[in-house]
Amino acid sequence: MLEKFNSLWDSLPSYVQSLVWIVIVTVVLILCVAFLTLWERKVIGWMQLRRGPNRVRILGFLPGFGQPFADVIKLLIKEVVIPARANKILFRLAPMIALIPAFAAWAVIPLSPQLVISKADAGLLYLLSLTSMGVYGVIIAGWAANSKYAFLGAMRSAAQMVAYEIAMGFALVGVLMATGSMNLGKIVESQAGGVGSWNWLWLFPLLAVYFISGVAETNRAPFDVAEGESEIVAGFHVEYSGIAFALFFLAEYANMILISALTAVFFFGGWQGPFEGWPVLGATFLGAPSFAWLFLKVFCLVFLFLWFRATFPRYRYDQIMRLGWKALIPVTLVWIGVEMVMAIYRVGPWARPWYH
Repeated sequence: MLEKFNSLWDSLPSYVQSLVWIVIVTVVLILCVAFLTLWERKVIGWMQLRRGPNRVRILGFLPGFGQPFADVIKLLIKEVVIPARANKILFRLAPMIALIPAFAAWAVIPLSPQLVISKADAGLLYLLSLTSMGVYGVIIAGWAANSKYAFLGAMRSAAQMVAYEIAMGFALVGVLMATGSMNLGKIVESQAGGVGSWNWLWLFPLLAVYFISGVAETNRAPFDVAEGESEIVAGFHVEYSGIAFALFFLAEYANMILISALTAVFFFGGWQGPFEGWPVLGATFLGAPSFAWLFLKVFCLVFLFLWFRATFPRYRYDQIMRLGWKALIPVTLVWIGVEMVMAIYRVGPWARPWYH
């Protein structure tokens, strides 16, 4: 049976195979986002000595696991109210602009040694262009609503996202220098050899900058000024309701998973096993590269997002901007200079065969 399926799959045109994988990845991402909302409420509940959602069941089993589906149904049946003087086209378009890049970016992310939807050689540029699109969804949402509160929220959210996008871009320049490729699959392959060969060791300052910037880019605590309810009602999406409102949060949680996956790919070896090359474990499944390792790394990194929300208070806006412009960007520039010195003396990643 399995052989027949494999032969049928191999007989399909490449564009059909890509389409199938696109559908599978999209559906899995939507389900992951739904259960991530439950996991977040459970984790924060555990940290604050609460139970979290524990009532809605699935077919009478698994208490609490039906909560994401109940939330979706509730938002779907709520009315989407569009302000009378809003730009109706842009008002409807803004949530899609925020959401689509978070899903489209997965086209170039290598999920396993064999599985990647697009093996684009310029995958890094593709990611930079897509991730920078999110700010347009925020600006358009705030402007199209024709509300001063929404517009003020959009402006300060956009300023924050632009500041941290620059830091993320410089951090990825360091990754490009260390791996010699903009193809994400080759970036993962260049980190073969176990934990000591991953980029986190030599690019640790860039790892810190990239992940902190990723938290700020997704408007997560402690950088959640976009939803500073006590300050500007609810930020750029104050006029949204129903499923249109939900799409912004769907984009936020999808971006959390995306940033975690990119951090794993750029700095933690992606699907590479941590025990590769070890005398005993290296010959087992623990040393073999697989999707399971990428999933485990993403799981741990997403947990940090939830931990931060339960731990840190919201920063003031001036503190957020000072961190982005006066701390993170200078750190990336200095470390790029350090990388240049390491490249000259063939230290760390630059001692690998590809550099010669």
